[in-house]
Amino acid sequence: MAKKKSVDTNNVKINVHHVTRVEGHGNIVVDVTDGTLQKCELEIVEAPRFFEAMLRGRPYSQASHITSRICGICACGHATASLRATERALKVTPSEQTQLIRKLVFHGEILDSHILHAYMLIAPDFLGVGSVIPLASSHPEVVMRALRMKKFSGDLCAAFAGRHTHPIAMTVGGFTHYPTLEEVEALRARAETLVADVDATVELFGTLPWPAFERETEFIALVHPDEYGFIDGKIGSSDGFELDLDEYRSVTNERLSPHSTAKHAAFNRDSYMVGALARYNLKHEHLHPRAKAAAEHLGLSAPCFRPYLNSAAQVVEIVHCVDDTIMLLDQLLERGIEWEDPAPVTLSPGARGVGAADVPRGILFHEYQIGEEGFIEEANCIIPTAQNLGNIDLDLRALVPTLLSEPADQITHKLEMLVRAYDPCISCSTHFLNVEFVGK
Repeated sequence: MAKKKSVDTNNVKINVHHVTRVEGHGNIVVDVTDGTLQKCELEIVEAPRFFEAMLRGRPYSQASHITSRICGICACGHATASLRATERALKVTPSEQTQLIRKLVFHGEILDSHILHAYMLIAPDFLGVGSVIPLASSHPEVVMRALRMKKFSGDLCAAFAGRHTHPIAMTVGGFTHYPTLEEVEALRARAETLVADVDATVELFGTLPWPAFERETEFIALVHPDEYGFIDGKIGSSDGFELDLDEYRSVTNERLSPHSTAKHAAFNRDSYMVGALARYNLKHEHLHPRAKAAAEHLGLSAPCFRPYLNSAAQVVEIVHCVDDTIMLLDQLLERGIEWEDPAPVTLSPGARGVGAADVPRGILFHEYQIGEEGFIEEANCIIPTAQNLGNIDLDLRALVPTLLSEPADQITHKLEMLVRAYDPCISCSTHFLNVEFVGK
C-alpha cells in the first residue's frame, strides 16, 4: 500500500487560475511561509468603471436607464435606487400603486438573482462538479426547477417594467406601462404553482453540508418598522445603530486599498457585511411564516456569523419573496390598476437626493445633485460588493489558518467557496478569480 503523502502545514503553495461562477475579475493571494500567514488578500484588478461620470450633464430622466446598465442582474435594483434618488431630490412622492408595483418588480429581481446564485453558482460546489452544465445531465429535474423559477421571476419584472434586464417602463414618479388585470391574474396563478418548487428548493439546500466557519462581524441593511423591505427605510447596523439615508457616507466611509481597484468600506469596525445574511440578521422577525420555517430547516438563527450561510439566507429570501409576491398580486387585483401620469417634479438649484435599495447583494446607494435646468451636476454610487470586500479579506485571513492541515486542493476549494458565498459582482464580467499561494 502506498504511503500517504504528508501535508506540510507550514508551507502550502498553490496556483489556481480562472475560477468561474462569480462575476468580474480579481485575485486571491495567500502566502503561508514557515507556518506564518504572511499575506492574504482579495485583489480586485479590473479597471475602474467610472459610471458616475456618465451621468454628469445628463437629464435626470435618463439616470435610471443609464445606471440600469451597470449590472445585467441588478438592473431593476439600480433603476429603483436611481429613481428614488431623483425623486427625493425633486420632491416627488410615488403613489401607493407605484410603490406596490416597484415592490413586485424588486421581488422578481431578488428571485432571479438568488435562484441563479443558489442553483447555478453554489450548488456545483457541493455536488462536486465544475458548473451547472453537468447537473443538467445528472440532475435534470433540479435544473428544470431552477429554470422554471427564473422564468417566472423574469416574466414578473417584464410584466410591470417592460423587461427585466435594463427595464424600460420605470420612470420618475411612476410607470409608462401597465399590464392588464388578466395578465396579473395569470401571474398570480403561476406564483401559486411555484410554491412546490420553492419547497423543493428548501429541501434540497437543507441537505447540503454548509461549512461551519464563523467570524463575528457587523451587518448593515435597510430596516423598516413593519416589513422585510428592500426599498427605502433606514440604514440599520447589528451594532445597534440606525441612521437616515442622507447619512450613508458616514456608514460606508469609502477608502482606497493598495491591493484593490475597488474601494473598501467600514463603519463601526474594520469591515461590515451586506447582503441576504445581513438582512436576515437585522429583520428576520418580519419574514413570512413559511420563510421563518425555511430558516429553521436550513439551520439559520440570528445572530448568524457564518458567511457561507449567506447562500442559505438567499434561499430563505426566495421563500419570502414568493409568498410576498402572492400577497402583493392579491392586493393589486383587489384594488385594480389605474393609469397614472408620472408625478410632477420641482426643479430648484442644487437639489440633492439619496436613494437606497437592498439589492440581492446588499445595500446600493445612489446620490444625485440636479440643477434647476434638470441636468445632473454630481453623482455618487456605492455598490454592495465594494462594501463587502473588506469583510471578505478578514474572513479569508481567519479561515486560512484553520485549513492548513488539509490538502492543497481542498484549501483552494474552500477559499473559492467563501468568496462565492458573498455572491460578488465585481464588474459584471464572466470570470473572477485567481487563487495564488505565493512563495513557490
